[in-house]
Amino acid sequence: MIDAQEIRDNLQIHSLGQHIYTYQEVQSTNDLLKDLAQQGEPAGTLLLAEYQRQGKGRRNRDWLAPSGSSLLLSLLFRPDWPIKQANWLTMIASVAVVRAIYVETGLSAALKWPNDIIISRDGLTWKIGGILLESETRLNRLSWVILGIGLNVNIPEDQLPQTSTPATSLLVELGQKIQRQQLLLRLLHEIDLLYSSSDSGRSPQPAWNALLMNIGQPVYVTGAGNRSPISGIAEGTDNWGRLLVRTNKGNLATISAGDVTLRG
Repeated sequence: MIDAQEIRDNLQIHSLGQHIYTYQEVQSTNDLLKDLAQQGEPAGTLLLAEYQRQGKGRRNRDWLAPSGSSLLLSLLFRPDWPIKQANWLTMIASVAVVRAIYVETGLSAALKWPNDIIISRDGLTWKIGGILLESETRLNRLSWVILGIGLNVNIPEDQLPQTSTPATSLLVELGQKIQRQQLLLRLLHEIDLLYSSSDSGRSPQPAWNALLMNIGQPVYVTGAGNRSPISGIAEGTDNWGRLLVRTNKGNLATISAGDVTLRG
């Protein structure tokens, strides 16, 4: 089990991880941290679990991982940001995960809009992690934001979850186990750097956009509000993280949420 005191002792930052809760098993780290946030838990609180009975991704999809195999965590932020800026935290977490993976393993991961962490291998894409952001707002500002991160670390191939994008893990990609605690420390360090920069007004969008594998590719978008499915070329994203798709009819569609399938 990840040692909370060892994390505190080795953190070289002060904005995250000063309050750490670790659990052997929970229903959902995000749900538990939401309760704590509503009770006044301070910004920077970190909640970790070895197993989630009802871990979840976007659109209430299950996120399952064998006990003790992965990084399953939620972080609490209280940024004084307008509501539309909340997606910056998804960008921050996504970029931080990719950077932490590279520093600790040498693997080059990428991002699939809006929140999937992807490994490309054998001409195919494999999902290795994901981000789930939930928030509470007041007077058009963010009261608190919870950033849930799930990363498949030491899951053997025969125990990988069944997902719409085939799953993989760092163990499968490297052929050896990864020290989860060291990976977590690196991840928190990267999040802290990006969050401090963003809180000063510098958008994480350029770094995030550069890692998106969708850009320049034919895509098929479903679940985008009341719209019919959209086919076209993903041209980029705007400052708030919305996907810009040039449709087959020549129009530029701005997608705030939805499921994107690569058609290339």
